Amino acid sequence: MKRKPEGLLDKLHQLAGFLDTHGSLDQQLDTLAERAAVMLNAAQCSIMLYAEEQADVPRLQVRASYGALPEVAYTQLVAHGEGIAGQVAANGVALLVEDITASPYAHLARRKSHTSNSLMVVPIRAEGSTIGVMNVTHPVSASAFDASDLAVLEMIAQLTGKAIQTVHLQNLLNSRFAQIALAQEADNAIGGVMLATAYDTDKMARIVAKTFFREMTQAGFGSKQIIQAASEIISQLSGSLQKHSKRLEK
Repeated sequence: MKRKPEGLLDKLHQLAGFLDTHGSLDQQLDTLAERAAVMLNAAQCSIMLYAEEQADVPRLQVRASYGALPEVAYTQLVAHGEGIAGQVAANGVALLVEDITASPYAHLARRKSHTSNSLMVVPIRAEGSTIGVMNVTHPVSASAFDASDLAVLEMIAQLTGKAIQTVHLQNLLNSRFAQIALAQEADNAIGGVMLATAYDTDKMARIVAKTFFREMTQAGFGSKQIIQAASEIISQLSGSLQKHSKRLEK
């Protein structure tokens, strides 16, 4: 039995309002995975994002899920273009498969379902780039997902990209150092230009780095001390990555 369009719109509006005001990024992603599955009457939903420590070799990793997933799914890193999720992330085009066992992707199926082997995978975008994918599998009350289900999932993926972008921006603007950087940048830009800069995280990182150098220089620190400070940042990052790697090995 298909869901009424007006009911879906109400739920999407409610979900958008919830994401504007509640929780950390992980909490919001968990909520999105659960509500996507419920709205689409699906047994499983997972959200995969590119792992930050895999910048040189982009790899997707499960960040949130609803329903029973194989244990390996939580530690597996999927390369850009690898498997169904990697292909969708690479080409940026949503995919609907009515029955994976009777499709060109049959060899990629982890296991057969006793209910339905239908699945959907859609890209998650933020700042104009694909940053991950949403996977929804095994419809509970239908033999297969259809085009209307895919359209709903694409809307949820848009909300997911918005949630990620908003949390990143909030975290950035909560940083005192970033506030100093933005205040100094405001001397050369106004209004919407500053807002655009804040949303462009790559540009914001460059601004913060320049401010870091300028502030230390003006405070009287020499090249040696600035290098030591930069080395400490790299050391902290290395320690964080090692801790993350150990968590994956458990």
